[in-house]
Amino acid sequence: MRLLSIVTFIWAFSFSFIGVYLAGKLDSYFAVLVRVALASLIFVPFTNFRLKTKFKLQIMGIGIIQIGLMYIFFYKSFLFLSVPEVLLFTILTPIYVTIIYDILKKRFNPLYVLTALLAVIGAYIIKSTQINPNFFTGFLMVQGANICFALGQVLYKKLLENDELKDMKQSTIFGYFHYGALLISLVAFLLFGNFEKITPSPTQWAVLLWLGMVASGLGYFLWNKGATQADSGVLAIMNNAVIPLGLIVNLVIWGRGINYQALFIGGGLILLALLLHYQILKRAQRNLAT
Repeated sequence: MRLLSIVTFIWAFSFSFIGVYLAGKLDSYFAVLVRVALASLIFVPFTNFRLKTKFKLQIMGIGIIQIGLMYIFFYKSFLFLSVPEVLLFTILTPIYVTIIYDILKKRFNPLYVLTALLAVIGAYIIKSTQINPNFFTGFLMVQGANICFALGQVLYKKLLENDELKDMKQSTIFGYFHYGALLISLVAFLLFGNFEKITPSPTQWAVLLWLGMVASGLGYFLWNKGATQADSGVLAIMNNAVIPLGLIVNLVIWGRGINYQALFIGGGLILLALLLHYQILKRAQRNLAT
């Protein structure tokens, strides 16, 4: 959970950076391509190029889904929604994480869904903002991003349970995750990119460097590594922890208004969901021991 918490703090800045500096000002496909390319460069020196082809393709496929397709949906959503609205609509991700994980494991744990729902309610209370006329399109864009992000991290967690991979250093195989995302990002940019909006200002380059090398390169490695160390319930809940932090960043840096009472109540519910989940785990462990 420590790694997930570190990444949550890093990602809290991403929403505002994209919404304030990139959305509508720079072609979204170009921004995704640059971000993923920078992240890919970080892992080239560490990559194990002798990895079995089937594992290369599997990890690349996960990268295509989790950050390639996710980013395309995510960046487009900022054309229809404000930063707080994007944050609000990400609250369904824990549900997708829990359901997908249980489907892949061929089981159903209603208590995990309960804790994930509690986290969703807490996140909703924090920011139930007024909906703008384009909300439905933006909402669908964010849900597409949520599903891709949830599916990718669950597939990665499941893949790393393979005996041939679980003892390997994740830094030596994670590059393929970004290489897959780079492939789909390049194709999307060549097909749909606006070549008249691909000249970033110095500020936008600084934002892209942060998003590519820190939020994506370092962030996704730590997040997916943390996902392999946490159970699906904690993983689902931590997907929503970025919402209160993202709103605080909006307030401190850009002076956006925030409802402190809603933040306190909603944040308390997210924490309660996490504590409840730990109690469920402890009870399950006691039952197994007896």
